[in-house]
Amino acid sequence: MDNLVFKILKKINSHGYDSYIVGGFPRDFYMGRKSNDYDICTSATPKELKEIFNDSIKSEQYGSVILEIKNTKFEITTFRRDIKYINNRKPVKIEYVKSLNEDLKRRDFTMNTMCIDENGKLIDLMNAKKDIDKKIIRMVGNPNIKLKEDSLRILRAIRFATVLNFRLDEDLKDAIIKNKELLRNLSYYRKKEELDKIFSSPNSMYGIELIKLLGLSEVLELKNIEKIVPTVYLIGMWAQIDSIDKYKFNNTEKDTIKKIKELMDKNILDYNNLYKYGLYISTIVSEIKGIDKKLINEKFDSLYIKNISEININAEEICKLLNKKPGKFLKDIFKDIENKLVNKSLVNDKETLAKYILQKYK
Repeated sequence: MDNLVFKILKKINSHGYDSYIVGGFPRDFYMGRKSNDYDICTSATPKELKEIFNDSIKSEQYGSVILEIKNTKFEITTFRRDIKYINNRKPVKIEYVKSLNEDLKRRDFTMNTMCIDENGKLIDLMNAKKDIDKKIIRMVGNPNIKLKEDSLRILRAIRFATVLNFRLDEDLKDAIIKNKELLRNLSYYRKKEELDKIFSSPNSMYGIELIKLLGLSEVLELKNIEKIVPTVYLIGMWAQIDSIDKYKFNNTEKDTIKKIKELMDKNILDYNNLYKYGLYISTIVSEIKGIDKKLINEKFDSLYIKNISEININAEEICKLLNKKPGKFLKDIFKDIENKLVNKSLVNDKETLAKYILQKYK
């Protein structure tokens, strides 16, 4: 464990307050998983934390502050009770409390309620260990109320189940089904954040089965998800789901998805397609189509050129051969040579290329 985070706890505690590491890190530590997810909870208010850490506090929001020490940021949240939420997402009215137990009641899942004190001791007030040992995800408190407060918890539950290979508690499952329509009001940005983690997990198909089982495909607007084939490439997963008009992708991602869709309808072992779409796109499509990636690599490696820039003769040399000044004819010649090299009807040797150009274009 990082000594820096314990120094922070000790410093807070030395001023008469209580503080603990909470959430993801204690859970992962108990499970023997590596983690740097250090969230700190404390009885000290943001104002009191500012008095302790001075200029190291960089921002404050909803009872939390961001502490930056040695170029490392820590979120420190004051023990609180969330009184009111808006848009089934954000707490807008909170009340500070002095009890760790009271603070833990506002958290999402029991497995995330474990804490670690300044001495590295695990503190388990809500039977988190028991649920982790049983590999079950259970909501803290009434699942229906908790999901109405924050609808993102629906996707967080599925993400944790996927990544940790845990099962969902039956009451939580029922609550997700009853409250699934709340996901329509959740921003596509937040939904994609969680879906990215689900789709990129080695256990992604379990998460997808949960999405289908709980009837979330429609409210999440994930078309064709029932036909999805797992791939190690996240963009390959999204390319199979016709939702590019709903979820935000950058121009490079949009272009990659477009090319994957195009190549899905073509023979990826054809030299022209391997050359046009490249190894990356071809490898993704090979996974989806169930074609051996080794075969794709071997065929791609056997291409005489991988790019038009690799043609072993340049424009100046062609002009000299034909005794012509540069012009539009060069584009046609390069296109012709490129096509013949890709189809292996011409060898990428300067002398051979020169001979071919003289015979055809002199």
